[in-house]
Amino acid sequence: MGLTNGQHTTALVYSAQESDLRPTTLVLAHGAGAPQMHPFMVTFARGLSERGLDVVTFNFLYMEQRRKAPDRMPKLVECFRAVIDLARQHVKSAREHLFIGGKSMGGRAATHVAAEDPDLPMSGIVLLGYPLHPPGRPEQLRDAHLPGVRRPMLFVQGSRDTFGTPSELKPILASLTPLPTLHTVEGGDHSFKIGGRDAKTRQAAVYSEVQDTILEWMSSVA
Repeated sequence: MGLTNGQHTTALVYSAQESDLRPTTLVLAHGAGAPQMHPFMVTFARGLSERGLDVVTFNFLYMEQRRKAPDRMPKLVECFRAVIDLARQHVKSAREHLFIGGKSMGGRAATHVAAEDPDLPMSGIVLLGYPLHPPGRPEQLRDAHLPGVRRPMLFVQGSRDTFGTPSELKPILASLTPLPTLHTVEGGDHSFKIGGRDAKTRQAAVYSEVQDTILEWMSSVA
């Protein structure tokens, strides 16, 4: 997939299965340390497409080029914007109802995309484990741009997330317009993984419940 400045990356489209949902696309970005083919990303892209969404995933340029360190936010935003433009060209539902979002850093980049362009047409943003601050450094908040987003946002946050717990997010979200929705994954970490003896058997159900929540929220705001 060609992007700006002659650079290329890889994107995948998970086509929607039949449903009663209006034609909708979700462009979903990966986190800092793993590409679009990470099991978390694949699980969520497939699960959401089975529920009736067209889901587009992609690699940020640093990941496509197999560099370890993520690009700085302006480059992440530039790449994300280019993928949105291409999704609108090639995925019909993206021209009707478009949501963006991502896992951790990918979700943070999505909020910057929205904050930097208030005229960019989109229905809302899905944030899977928002990285409010680096682990162990709660004073380094990544929230200054959030008041500029001004779109519906769904924050899905594990109760044990070391990048920011739901209780840390609540006072920040309470000041935003429109008021975001916060969904807590009880016992979940930054990737919604749970502990306990039966964690392996329960994990699929946890992910499925999060995917149902995403669909319900998107249906309510689309």
